[in-house]
Formats: sequence, structure tokens, C-alpha cells
Amino acid sequence: MINQAALARSIAQSAAALQSQGYCVIKNAVAPGLIHDLERDLEPDFHETPFGQGGFYGSTTKRFGRLLIRSQITQRLVQHLTVMGVVEHMLLPWCDRIQLNTTQAIEIHPGAPAQMPHRDQDMWRGPIGEVEYLVNVMWPITRFTTDNGATLIWPRTHGREALEAEPRTSPIAIEMEAGSALLFLGSTLHGAGANRTSRVRRGLVIGYALGWLKPYENQWLAYPPEIAKTFSPELAALVGYRQHRPNLGNYEGRCPSVLLRSHMPRRLGAIDALRPDQEQQIEAYLKEQVQSAEQDQP
Repeated sequence: MINQAALARSIAQSAAALQSQGYCVIKNAVAPGLIHDLERDLEPDFHETPFGQGGFYGSTTKRFGRLLIRSQITQRLVQHLTVMGVVEHMLLPWCDRIQLNTTQAIEIHPGAPAQMPHRDQDMWRGPIGEVEYLVNVMWPITRFTTDNGATLIWPRTHGREALEAEPRTSPIAIEMEAGSALLFLGSTLHGAGANRTSRVRRGLVIGYALGWLKPYENQWLAYPPEIAKTFSPELAALVGYRQHRPNLGNYEGRCPSVLLRSHMPRRLGAIDALRPDQEQQIEAYLKEQVQSAEQDQP
């Protein structure tokens, strides 16, 4: 049974740290054994995936996505109660619902240089310092150390500090054991460290974004309806099978969750999915039209 009071405290403490520092660490978020089982599931993918190309992805780093179909264990990380609570606390002020932005496995090989410091919110080029667009969660598979490429975080470089040309703080390497989780905002300056060891560094990044943004990973191709039908309704909604008001991400004018039904009519009628303020505006407009038509009648 879930201790709701303890869960609420954990969410509040982590959210406060995230708001203050731009990052937080949830220690022992899951059992290390769960992460070891996940690594076993992903071992063929780590082995067979080619190295990346380009200065950002890195030619000494392997990356692959679609983790929800590679290991069912990923669902437990994606829907982790504390993580979801913190993410919703940070993002729901700017959206009706959150969405899964990406699930990506990362393997940094020996000799890999440090990644260029960056802010993930810059992928959308929206206004800076006003809105938080996403929260990322880094889950170590192997132990993260300063020497093997642990994620570098520049504390307090988030929010309006992202407008500064240079960070006011120095980076810190977030050392973690498997089972812990690093949360950081899309406005926080960060990057993977250099791997100066003889072993690979493995981890997962799971990202959540505002529901009205175009996600980094094309969720509908990653998880087409025949796959999404096997998900819980909550997980299916998280990967995009739920529209965002007003009418965003619809299918034939309906919530795309209709694609997950066992039977769907050949023809669908469009149904409004609007914000309350829009409904009020339309209702007032239609009322004016009726009154105007009545006045024009002889």
C-alpha cells in the first residue's frame, strides 16, 4: 500500500530543490536489482546499436530510443510516482497535461570527450525565463562517477538565469548509484562528462514536456496504435493518445484514444475539446448571433 503522506512529502521536497537549484537527486528511487534486470533486457541493443554521428550525439557514444517496447521495466521508471508528481508540479502551470518527450538509452565509451554544455529547452526556441518546457530524468544503469562521464550540472542556471551569456556557477558531476535518479529542468545548463576510464558508462534519460509541444521523439511512430493498445490508459495518454485542449493532436476531430478501441466506426464526427475560456467565448458569440437573427426577423 502506498503511503500517501510520505509520497506527498517526497514530491514536495524534490520539487522545492528542483525549483531552487535547477536539479535534484532522488536517492534509492528504485531497487538496484530492477535496474540490473533492465540492463539485461537492453544488452542486445547496447551491443548491436552503432555509434552516433555528429558533434552532439558523439562518435564514441551509442544511443537508442523506444524503450517502452524494449523492456517492460521502463514503464515503472516512466510512471514512477514521485517523479511524476514532481514533473506535474513543475509543468502543469503551463499545460493541461504532460507528455513523454523521450526515452533514450545512452552508452558513453572510454575516451569520449565531455559533451558541449546545453539546455534542452533550446530545441523549441520558445521564450526563455518565462516558462519551463520540460523535465528530464537521468537513471544510471552503471554507477555514475566523475571519471566515467557522470552528468555535469551547472546549479542555479535555470529559469531567468538562462538569459545570462555565461553561467554564474561552476559545474558539478552528479555521482549516483543504480537506482537513484537525477531530475533537471530543461532550462538548466548541463552535459555529459568525459569518460576517462576503461569501461562504458550506461544510463537512461526519460524526458517529460508540456503536452502542446512537438516531442523530441516521435511517440506515435515509436508506439503505433497496435503497440499502444497494450499500454495502460494512463501510459497511452502519456505517449500521445490523448488530445490537448484546444483540439491539439486530434484524430478526425476526436481524441486519438479512439484508435485504441477494440472497434471503431468507419466515420467519426468531430467533437470540440476546448479550454473553458474558449467555450465561454464561443457560447457568448453564438448567443449574440441568435439574438441578432431574432432582431432581424420582421
